[in-house]
Amino acid sequence: MTDAPPPVSRSSVSAAAYPASLAQAPVQAVVLAGGQGSRLRPYTDDRPKPMVEIPGTGVPIIGHQLAWLAAEGVTDAVISCGHLAEVLQEWLAKADLPLRVSTVVEEEPLGRGGGLKFAARHLPYPDRSWYATNGDIWTRFSLREMAEFHAERGATATLALARPRIPWGAVETNEFGQVLDFIESPPSPYLINAGVYVFGPEFASLLPDLGDHERTTFPRLARERRLAGFPLPQGAYWRAIDTAKDLTEAARELAAQSGS
Repeated sequence: MTDAPPPVSRSSVSAAAYPASLAQAPVQAVVLAGGQGSRLRPYTDDRPKPMVEIPGTGVPIIGHQLAWLAAEGVTDAVISCGHLAEVLQEWLAKADLPLRVSTVVEEEPLGRGGGLKFAARHLPYPDRSWYATNGDIWTRFSLREMAEFHAERGATATLALARPRIPWGAVETNEFGQVLDFIESPPSPYLINAGVYVFGPEFASLLPDLGDHERTTFPRLARERRLAGFPLPQGAYWRAIDTAKDLTEAARELAAQSGS
């Protein structure tokens, strides 16, 4: 298991080779924080999913995300809210934030694609590239390297790719059906969408007003070879906080890092 990122306190591409909007790392980001987080109940009974605290840190998921974005050069973030938006807004108003943050509230669920499009309208630099992340991701890796990867390929959109561990033990056999070994939680043979993105300035216009971009926009861009996939660097920490078990495992990983 890779090391957990440290707890957060409250408190070689030539620029001439690409258009300025692609050659420069983004300084703006959208965070999708409108989901109900039903699989994280009872933690989400009185707060939105990004406001659930990572055990042992005293900081909600959104706090870790904003600190990471700021460390990667982001100066402005737009948070797309929905479920219990006022709880998140109250925390933001009191928190000592390392970047400028604004919120938009979906009056009715727009889906992830619609939510991205709605929030993107409020980005301060509409003619520049931007990052986006799902509100339940706890990770640390170089967004600048991902932006460079995106620019080198001239992509319209780039998604980070993770290789999660299978939650069950695997059994290795030979051609005769004899069991050779037991492997506890092996890495998946498949890469998955890690929920972190780099988007070109034209991407927002390709998003649906309502629905999921993974079922509409991404398949279209893939057919046109305008969608890139950035594998997370070896050893990079990544975890989607979907269930209470994820919280427990994140706390254990953090404790293991602190004790090492």
